[in-house]
Amino acid sequence: MHQPIQWHEWGAEAFAAAQAANKPMLLDIGAVWCHWCHVMDRESYDDAEIAAIVNQHFIAVKVDRDERPDIDSRYQAAVQAVSGQGGWPLTAFLTPDGKPFYGGTYFPPSDGYGRPSFRRVLLSIANAFAEKHGDVVEQAKMVESAISQSESFAGRSGRVSESVIAAIEESAFKMFDPQHGGFGQAPKFPHPSALDLLIERYSRSGGNEESKSQLYGKERERGKYPDLGNLIVTTLGHMARGGVYDQLAGGFHRYSVDERWVVPHFEKMCYDNSELLKNYVHAYQATGEEFFADVARDIIRWMDEWLSDRERGGFYASQDADISMDDDGDYFTWTLDEARAVLTEGEAQVAALHYDINEVGEMHHNPAKNVLYVRASVEEIARRMNLVPDRVRELLASAKKKMYAARLQRPTPYVDKTVYVGWNSLCVSAYLEAAKVLNLGEARRFALRSLDRVLGEAWKASSEEQANDGGGATGATLLHVVAYSDPAASHREVVGLLEDYSFTALACLDAYEATSDLSYFKFAQAITDAMIARFFDATSGGFFDSEPIAEGKTLGVLATRRKPLQDSPTPAGNPMAAIALTRMHHYTGDAGYRDKAELTLETFAGAAEQFGIFAATYGIAVLHWLERPVQVVLIAEDREQDAAEKLYAAAVAPFAFNKSTLRLGVNQAVAENLPPALAATIPNLPALGSGKSFAVLCSGSACQPPVTDATELGRMLEVSLQKR
Repeated sequence: MHQPIQWHEWGAEAFAAAQAANKPMLLDIGAVWCHWCHVMDRESYDDAEIAAIVNQHFIAVKVDRDERPDIDSRYQAAVQAVSGQGGWPLTAFLTPDGKPFYGGTYFPPSDGYGRPSFRRVLLSIANAFAEKHGDVVEQAKMVESAISQSESFAGRSGRVSESVIAAIEESAFKMFDPQHGGFGQAPKFPHPSALDLLIERYSRSGGNEESKSQLYGKERERGKYPDLGNLIVTTLGHMARGGVYDQLAGGFHRYSVDERWVVPHFEKMCYDNSELLKNYVHAYQATGEEFFADVARDIIRWMDEWLSDRERGGFYASQDADISMDDDGDYFTWTLDEARAVLTEGEAQVAALHYDINEVGEMHHNPAKNVLYVRASVEEIARRMNLVPDRVRELLASAKKKMYAARLQRPTPYVDKTVYVGWNSLCVSAYLEAAKVLNLGEARRFALRSLDRVLGEAWKASSEEQANDGGGATGATLLHVVAYSDPAASHREVVGLLEDYSFTALACLDAYEATSDLSYFKFAQAITDAMIARFFDATSGGFFDSEPIAEGKTLGVLATRRKPLQDSPTPAGNPMAAIALTRMHHYTGDAGYRDKAELTLETFAGAAEQFGIFAATYGIAVLHWLERPVQVVLIAEDREQDAAEKLYAAAVAPFAFNKSTLRLGVNQAVAENLPPALAATIPNLPALGSGKSFAVLCSGSACQPPVTDATELGRMLEVSLQKR
């Protein structure tokens, strides 16, 4: 708003202005957390000369990609077709009716970085639009054609097959960096969906029985686990010990600019941390390594402190990387003198060895700045300093506490307190998973409060649906945004997208399994039904990412239909929808849900393998659909709560996508308190009158006799979950 450019919001007014003036449109798509967006803002859009050129020759439109991922995805495809690259800031030039004909990402203020100056680009585009208008229109048609082919996926392309899992595993091993962990070379992204799939496959193949490694020392990763386990342990270990992990506050930065996970891009996203939280919880289940559980708790510590509305519930979107254009992670990094200034001599010695703090660090803009990463283990430091390990741990804990307290006194990167529906639902599911496995009561309570806020403020049920506790969702809608970061911002309703519906339906199912509160199941069913009504392609299968736009109401290229398959970086909408449909079928017995899940998966079956690890959520959805569901229903007798706790611990211990656990009180085991599939069996169990806590394990359509011994339940689960 402060810039001299006459920015317009995306909307009919901007397009009408462009058409009335016959000017091309300049579309700038960025994000609050985007470093290079801030750089381009200050270098170019704050500049009076640049602003004069833009205002004279263009209608300028600014879009927040987090608020409008539907706009971003289509124009990203356009710019990639034109320039071969995408990302943020996205700088696109459009005809007055919004058809893209040229674009790029960051343009510098003067020629450099192998890119033309933004001033030169603006003048060239303005001249081309005026002097070569026919060529511009022709180019726009070609680009529009490229957009229409991006993730269009029309019709069934194959049968659902487990072969896609082998293809994803093969892709992961080909890309795996055995020295540093992770996939590919710099820059390195975590790929949490791929990691989750690999962890589950390792766990199901008997990974729990392998010898456990120490995460430090000569025996740390290699050789102690078979190939798949080694990939998982190496990757998660290096990431958590690297600079891509905030060693003081907890939580992961978005990605690493080097192959060693040392120097990150410093922004921190809620969705990265939610999905990585699940990775570390599941790795703990699969390996028994307490290190992974510690990292999971530490992620929650950071999210609780920085990305949580503790009063009302809800997870904030992100934390920025920088304070100013001249800054590159200065809030997070340390000079040796800065560390020594807040620590005792002993603490400084230990911290310098542990975190590799030296006179010369890793940051190019200020070589004295060090990214904190774990270089030396406690045992190694103890040997070098001739101290006992417990004393090193004591000094390290004290140093960490003091350094974090000192860091809190620095100017803090901006936290975007916008509460997005889909991202919140990912966080809710991750918190509930961590709470279940690690017995974290407060995480469970906050997740449920956050979900309740989403359902209360963003789920707009019709009066009939409200009377039915959210069920029967023909006219109901889900919004994309619960609340904006700026409390003074005017209220507006951004319609929900496929990912909002699918992520939230799954969060509601997770909440039902965490609480046995049937209202969450009813919300899950209502949101799933609304998702089908609004996004499902009944002709060709699969789900569109956004609702169809009425004829004459479309702006730009938003009428282009997309069916998202690739994780980028959040889980893709179609496989998440298929997972929701499959889980709903298990609870309801309604074959319509399963049929739509199958049709969705078949829509992408012929193409999914070629996407490798980027189709990991699709692979997870295939496993949900192919494998028999394994469900443990625990009936907790009030007088036998200790026995119930032991049974529950045994039930939640193994990790498998097709396993669910439900804990009911004796008074809840009645038909009216249960989903249809359970209502047909649970109330009729003879053991309900026994006065004992017991568990029933059901696999497919068959249930085994009730069991009261936790060890026996564990053995039964082991047999049921063996990978076939």
